[in-house]
Amino acid sequence: MGSGGDAVKKRLLDLGPWAAMLFVMLGVAGIAVAQEAGQAGQTAPVPAVNTDPGRTIRFPPPVLKPGIPTVWLVGDSTVRNGRGDGANNQMGWGDELAPYLDLNKVNLVNRAIGGRSSRTYITEGHWDEVLAMIKPGDIVLIQFGHNDGGKPDDPSRARASLPGVGDETQEIENPILKRHETVHTFGWYMRKYVTDTRAKGATPILCSLIPRKIWKDGKIVRNTDTYAGWTREVADATKTDFIDLNEITARKYDALGEAAVEPLFGDPHTHTTAVGAIMNAESVVAGLKALPDDPLAKDFSTKGEAIAAFRAS
Repeated sequence: MGSGGDAVKKRLLDLGPWAAMLFVMLGVAGIAVAQEAGQAGQTAPVPAVNTDPGRTIRFPPPVLKPGIPTVWLVGDSTVRNGRGDGANNQMGWGDELAPYLDLNKVNLVNRAIGGRSSRTYITEGHWDEVLAMIKPGDIVLIQFGHNDGGKPDDPSRARASLPGVGDETQEIENPILKRHETVHTFGWYMRKYVTDTRAKGATPILCSLIPRKIWKDGKIVRNTDTYAGWTREVADATKTDFIDLNEITARKYDALGEAAVEPLFGDPHTHTTAVGAIMNAESVVAGLKALPDDPLAKDFSTKGEAIAAFRAS
């Protein structure tokens, strides 16, 4: 093993259990190659592959154990990529969360859909389908923001929400759904998820979007001025539990450095591999444990119990 591999190995092992697991799963050789290629400016970007399912995707009814609460996951492809099978070397964190929960105590259902924004998950009817299945005592984790930018009436997607958390609206003729639509702000849609969930007697938990692999001055760029910050604002205003996945995972990436983070992604900057998804699932667990009153505190598996709570300071 070269000096590059030795340096990466030491950095990973110094960072704690999650990084040591990363070292084992990726292998020092692979990480060293990434580091050395990066130093030489030779790291070839992975081409982007669209794994988003079609607009008409529908899920079969989930098989739920009776008498226990269900954890529902709602979001985009960073939570459930494609069909959740790891195709194109991409996986969302929602499909790696199960090992950290005791599934004899809680059900887990991942209903995130690639390509959806806070707006289109609702307007395409997916939220109504989930809402119909939610029962009192359930927990709903909600993460959006990756697909909320752009023009609301973009002819190829028409998925953007308006920026911010206010009550502004824009009237459009939706070129995809072929109907008139009143488009709201990102914050308006996030508040709707919270309100609807509480109306069913369930507990909403808002999550800021996981960070993209975009570096500036040796650090991962945060989204505190946009979607991560707006999600926090909605959580604060509605007194909703909030997991800052954007910051929790960004700190891990910062600590690892660019070369070691490169193999965690299956495309240029947004979608993680299975190993990256595992890291993000552990960020979710760490964020849950940091909540003042974690609704899943008694529902972790042995693997989940081993994850330390996130400490912001």
